[in-house]
Amino acid sequence: MTDLKSIAGQIGDEISKAGVRKAQYTVAAKETREFNVDGGEFSLFRTLFDNCLVITVYKDDKKGSISTNSFDREAITRAVSNCIQSAEAAIADPAYDIAPKQENKIFEEGSYEPDVDKLFARTKELLETIKERHPKILMEQMIVEHVKKHEIYQNTNGTEFETFSGSYGISLMFSGHEGNSTTSFFGSSVTTDNLDRPFIELGSVEKDLCDVEAQLSPIPVEGKFEGIAVLTPGSLGSFLYSAMENFVSDITILDKTSIWVDKLGEKVAADCLTLSLAPLDERICCGERHTSDGFLSENYDLIQNGVLRSYMLSLYVANKSDYAPAKNTSYAAVIEGGDTAYEDMIKGIKKGIIVGRFSGGSPSSNGDFSGVAKNSFLIEDGQIKGALSETMINGNLSDILKNIVAISKETVADGTSVLPYIAVSGVTISGK
Repeated sequence: MTDLKSIAGQIGDEISKAGVRKAQYTVAAKETREFNVDGGEFSLFRTLFDNCLVITVYKDDKKGSISTNSFDREAITRAVSNCIQSAEAAIADPAYDIAPKQENKIFEEGSYEPDVDKLFARTKELLETIKERHPKILMEQMIVEHVKKHEIYQNTNGTEFETFSGSYGISLMFSGHEGNSTTSFFGSSVTTDNLDRPFIELGSVEKDLCDVEAQLSPIPVEGKFEGIAVLTPGSLGSFLYSAMENFVSDITILDKTSIWVDKLGEKVAADCLTLSLAPLDERICCGERHTSDGFLSENYDLIQNGVLRSYMLSLYVANKSDYAPAKNTSYAAVIEGGDTAYEDMIKGIKKGIIVGRFSGGSPSSNGDFSGVAKNSFLIEDGQIKGALSETMINGNLSDILKNIVAISKETVADGTSVLPYIAVSGVTISGK
């Protein structure tokens, strides 16, 4: 096993000898054991090894960064030297900084050592279960893996974080087939820290398989109408990611292109919405424990009861903008379940659509979006009428957060997020 402590020590020595007083660096070794299934049959089992070294130095208020996958002594010496040269050639900015001294920590997350036999058994079980329950599904590709990671972060303020983490993951790509009918590809994935439950019971795997089978007999949407869109946890996650990138990220706050600039403490969403970024939540698998700037990570509310409470800022942009840095740098989104059962949510909709996945370009800076609703279903008079063929939807990210009609009691935890179904108004739906 690679001695990461020794490598980190060498980097620190090289930085000190060069007279650099402000720097941070991460040394990581990752081992991935992976089963591949193609066309419904096992095709590959392999073990992958990956080393990563990232160094950032600050000299005379100038920043230099470099990354490499070599842990050789000569390579490390060369990397530190090149990183310093990069800083010397950069433009000075006093906003560059690292976190002050933090309490040193050792984190042990998930299942560090894999149970390969059980992983194979769970994979085989999943294949057999899909063939039995979902005979119309063709598994195009299945990747099942265990990722074992040892990482050390250090900075020149004396902070050291050491992390040992291990997680299991499944990533499925499948389509429906019956006679001459086929569906488009759809994906489902889950991350977990144990093998206690069958894979098909995790996340939204079972429902995703059922929904794709239903897509074999789609119906068209006639004309255009404005209705209610029910965002599944999967599609909700993609919309939230776009909203965070557009409205609260480093670039949009620094450039002042965000429509939420200077809106901390103001209403930006419906009262019922509280969106937390919570990598320490027990439902998040091997979540972030420290930020890239060297702070210990904490859970926090991005939006609380509709009110904007924070931006997702790095230390650099926080210093440039006079806002506080984010308490973590993850996208571990958590929205707790609401007070409406999913079934009752559907019953309350006169006309609308269930959106399983959104396929479209990046939203504009003001949040306008337009694209195709994939794996979608028509709702009329409180009933799901059937799967839809290619259907366009458009709206605005900011508006849909304000126009939340209901949040389901049910949530889906896939190891990276915990999200419910959310019904929103003001979405334009158009078909033929």
